[in-house]
Amino acid sequence: MAPDRAVLKRALDAGEREGGSVEFKERLTKDLHLAEGKRESLAAQLRHRVLSGDGEATYVVGVTDDGGLAGIATDDFSESMDVLSLLAEEADAHIESVDTWGIEGGLVGVATVREGALLEDDGHIVVGTAGHVDHGKSTLVGSLVTGRPDDGEGGTRSFLDVQPHEVERGLSADLSYAVYGFAEGEPVRTDNPDRKADRAAVVESADKLISFVDTVGHEPWLRTTIRGLVGQKLDYGLLTVAADDGPTKTTREHLGVLLATELPTMVAITKADMVDGERALEVEREVERLLRDVGQTPLRVERHGVDTAVEEIGGSVVPVLRTSAVTMDGLDTLDDLFERLPKTGDSTGEFSMYVDRSYKITGVGAVASGTVRSGTVEAGDELLLGPFPDGSFRDVEARSIEMHYHRVDRAKAGRIVGIALKGVREADVERGMVLLPREAEPEPVREFEAEVMVLNHPTRIDDGYEPVVHLETVSEAAAFHPAEGQLLPGDTGQTTVRFKFRPYLVEEGQRFVFREGQSKGVGTVTDVTSAE
Repeated sequence: MAPDRAVLKRALDAGEREGGSVEFKERLTKDLHLAEGKRESLAAQLRHRVLSGDGEATYVVGVTDDGGLAGIATDDFSESMDVLSLLAEEADAHIESVDTWGIEGGLVGVATVREGALLEDDGHIVVGTAGHVDHGKSTLVGSLVTGRPDDGEGGTRSFLDVQPHEVERGLSADLSYAVYGFAEGEPVRTDNPDRKADRAAVVESADKLISFVDTVGHEPWLRTTIRGLVGQKLDYGLLTVAADDGPTKTTREHLGVLLATELPTMVAITKADMVDGERALEVEREVERLLRDVGQTPLRVERHGVDTAVEEIGGSVVPVLRTSAVTMDGLDTLDDLFERLPKTGDSTGEFSMYVDRSYKITGVGAVASGTVRSGTVEAGDELLLGPFPDGSFRDVEARSIEMHYHRVDRAKAGRIVGIALKGVREADVERGMVLLPREAEPEPVREFEAEVMVLNHPTRIDDGYEPVVHLETVSEAAAFHPAEGQLLPGDTGQTTVRFKFRPYLVEEGQRFVFREGQSKGVGTVTDVTSAE
């Protein structure tokens, strides 16, 4: 028997008994089990099971009263989880995890219910990492979230790799790849970030969370890096430069994207243990020259202190510090910085979230993951999803929300979440779509006006030029029609931008990056025209 199925066997062997923590249910329905009187009695029953299990109860769904495997349809299982979640809320508890198995009759599932209300996700900042391949960004973050030094071979880097089973296991929103936090000012780290329980424990115990959106250091995958830095609602950027290598072409590319999106950024000079002090100082000066060349003011944290770095970061000030994941030098300073840095966004306005990924979970259905752009979303909210290729939006419902393997009742702007959707197939959910409140009246566009700056181009941009536009999570080919007929390298000018294949939701003021081969630039949406 596979290890995961052993969970089901243990629950069935324990059995449903008086004074026990296991409850068998074939199916739960809203009409029957949430009716007046019934809801209260079932919530009391759940509370009794939780107390009997010292704060944890096990609900086996899809089985008969004597524990026989019956199985129920996917939609019926999803409804059962919705009902169980409401009953848990009534009993001041929450569903922590759900495991499912397919049998001949349908689905059987084991839900773990824990005492305590659902997590409130206050105090959460999101940091986008960037830097050339082998410059130690993933290793640095791995050492930060575990508190363990690297072995000199990039061992802690493995904690940031995305494994297929992480997506398959449930409502995962692992766009960030790593998370740690702080409780009463002290770091809360994970022993093994690859274990879902370890990450969930950090989210549950920390009063401030730091999520990392890791990007790709290889030049051929710059498009993926742009997606990570532009497509998420990041609070800060962390650019790494290896002391044994110094700034490279890719370093400049990534810095350009960070600054183009107006993201408050800091630079960590990594691998300081591999060079002597003179070389480290030389690279530090190279970084400072690079920053000044693009109109930024470097601020040495070692000289000016963390307080000044926290106060000055953003605008044109970029804090710079030396680090080593092997000796752990500088990591306590990064801890201090992250613990003090404030959230840059707010939760005002209506809810919106651009979809970055989608996947299907057995017993749950379609899941859309991304970063909440504005407002707040709650489980049970009625939403709109779109635009679809024809420009339409579809009514959906937010069944449940999860953040770093921990189910939450609501999520605010800046949170990286997975939202289970009712009313749509996973195959129909695409990157670049947006989730909005049901009452919203979105107008998708095929064409918009923008002010753009050409950062790099071998010749000139003429009418009809077709780069890929990266706006929020949208990555789409588009035709440029400059107002003056052409744009030269270094030029800033107005242009009409027309998506080549389909409409998207675009709003005035949104920033975007465009790229085609070695040509790159940035832009701001200035006017929106309704789709034809």
